Amino acid sequence: MDTELLKTFIEVQRTRHFGKAAENLYLTQSAVSFRIRQLEQQLGVNLFSRYRNNIQLTAAGERLLPHAEAMLTALQRAKQDVAVSADQAVQLAVAATANVWDAFLLQGFINIQQALPGLSWRAESMGKDQIARQVLERHLDLAILFDAPKVDEMQIDKLGDIKLLPVTTFSDSSAAEAMRRQYILVDWGTAFDIQHARCFPDLAPPYLRTGSARIALELMQQSGGSAYLPETMVSSLLADNGLRLIKDAPVMTRELFAVSLPKAAQRNRISDIVTRLRSLLHSSAK
Repeated sequence: MDTELLKTFIEVQRTRHFGKAAENLYLTQSAVSFRIRQLEQQLGVNLFSRYRNNIQLTAAGERLLPHAEAMLTALQRAKQDVAVSADQAVQLAVAATANVWDAFLLQGFINIQQALPGLSWRAESMGKDQIARQVLERHLDLAILFDAPKVDEMQIDKLGDIKLLPVTTFSDSSAAEAMRRQYILVDWGTAFDIQHARCFPDLAPPYLRTGSARIALELMQQSGGSAYLPETMVSSLLADNGLRLIKDAPVMTRELFAVSLPKAAQRNRISDIVTRLRSLLHSSAK
């Protein structure tokens, strides 16, 4: 199947607009429409339902989407693997959600990359459901997640705990006041949501919900606010009084897991990386 047709399908699905998809793909709108018709003719189904300015995937389009993403990812991976230089004969693909990169993995990844210079890497940020699917389909070698998938085929290794601190830019804020005044609810996963709801049962709608701690911190520093942020991210700001701890709000923790396949081609190398990440996390927690 022509991968350009799949790329066009995914872009139309993402933008829900033929004109915007055409701009992003540097094509004319008629060329985008023609490609979608070609794909629909090849598959014998309608992929989009079109109602004036409302373009939605049909049931067939919904079923095609994960296959299209997997095919394009596999092609990209193949190109990267073939292009790896002779002195970097092994490539590893690692992924995490945005908040895991923010809380720990970015610095951990940099440290391991420096310690293992002979490897070529692919690093991705994506949703946890997409990550789990790509691990199973062997498009990813290693994933780092707060909520480990409950899948028998996967190997789950606990790395350690991430400490989440209730912090604010406002002086002398109580937990009740912080939750009312520009509170930013960061997505730290299912277990955090449950604990957070128990601690703050009467919480009003937050000022902002985000899956990125960096977005939350930047907004707090620019406009003021409060949020639960990882200790590794805010320790220096607390020391300099750039942020303050909300003393009557509980500190929360999240378990961090490494997810891989037990019979992965690079099993020994993946195990070594997991050990290094665990050691780095324990060091940062001291």
